[in-house]
Amino acid sequence: MRFYDPFLYPFAALYSLATRWRNHLFEIGSKKSTSFNVPVIVVGNLSVGGTGKTPAIEYLIRQFQDRYRLAVISRGYKRKTSGFLLATSEMGPDDIGDEPFQVFQKFGEKVAVAVGESRALAIPQVLAERPETEVILLDDAFQHRYVVPDLAVLLTTFHKPFFEDRILPLGTLRESRRGAVRANAVVVTKCPNTLNDAKKAAFHQEIIAYAREGAPIIFAGIRYSEPIPISKGTQIIGKAVIVVTGIASNRDFLEEVRKRYEVLEIRDYPDHHRYSVADIKDLEVLYRKHISKQPSILTTEKDAVKLNVPQFLPFWSEIPIFALPMEMDLSETDRRIITTMVLDTVKKKNYRGE
Repeated sequence: MRFYDPFLYPFAALYSLATRWRNHLFEIGSKKSTSFNVPVIVVGNLSVGGTGKTPAIEYLIRQFQDRYRLAVISRGYKRKTSGFLLATSEMGPDDIGDEPFQVFQKFGEKVAVAVGESRALAIPQVLAERPETEVILLDDAFQHRYVVPDLAVLLTTFHKPFFEDRILPLGTLRESRRGAVRANAVVVTKCPNTLNDAKKAAFHQEIIAYAREGAPIIFAGIRYSEPIPISKGTQIIGKAVIVVTGIASNRDFLEEVRKRYEVLEIRDYPDHHRYSVADIKDLEVLYRKHISKQPSILTTEKDAVKLNVPQFLPFWSEIPIFALPMEMDLSETDRRIITTMVLDTVKKKNYRGE
């Protein structure tokens, strides 16, 4: 226990009461939830962030983009715009947010990417502009109860699972652990390669105390690819790197980078950090400081979309900068579980003719 925790208990109690009352109003029908004709798959969490929602969304896109016409809808957190926007090639991260822009850059030709504070309003707008849409993926919408999900996937990290967390402001939970009962499946993300059956069984026992009966519990690791250059300079990364991150937790990223490279310096900014010219000049100073080792800047895909913008390109003409891509990694058994759940969800929705 932290020394200041007793001062936070009243605030946590009030927050918990407010979120429970809100959920109760939805459950008794006082607050209305809308169901749509098109299958809606929600990916979200109970905590405030850092559970790997974007890799999970990208995993679903890769698995089903050739089978269904997909649309991804996000809130567009910390974007400089508001209201509904359907992503186009003229937009950037300031317009639609970091993660939606990352998804659009990768899949925009095959997948509709949209943002909107109210997903219940954004869905009909997407369907109006993209009537061919067959499946909608809602990013970070587990608490957005104005939409009835046909399949709800709850994410929680291996290093900080929801059953060991506490509600805000004592911990990072947006709502009580009991909210897990709304999930059709629980995915434990960022699992280490050394995870054994005994630890999985222990997690399973903890999760089923809160989860819906029969909901599968899936364990997902992280698979990193080779670095991708985001500058027009050298296309080959060196042995020494300066690491730059602006994500909720860079723990796993740093662990992987240290396996591959000598880490000279680390700049760890807050999640969704908006980079400034001053930040880039700071990186330039670090680069010059270690110039004898011919370092490269190494960052995440999420940060790369904000660093690879016209105002910063003059810096990258001299400083090599790379992004280290990552994907959600599932066992063959867990892949089959997720695939079957999605296929059954779509089939059931279509069968009902809704």
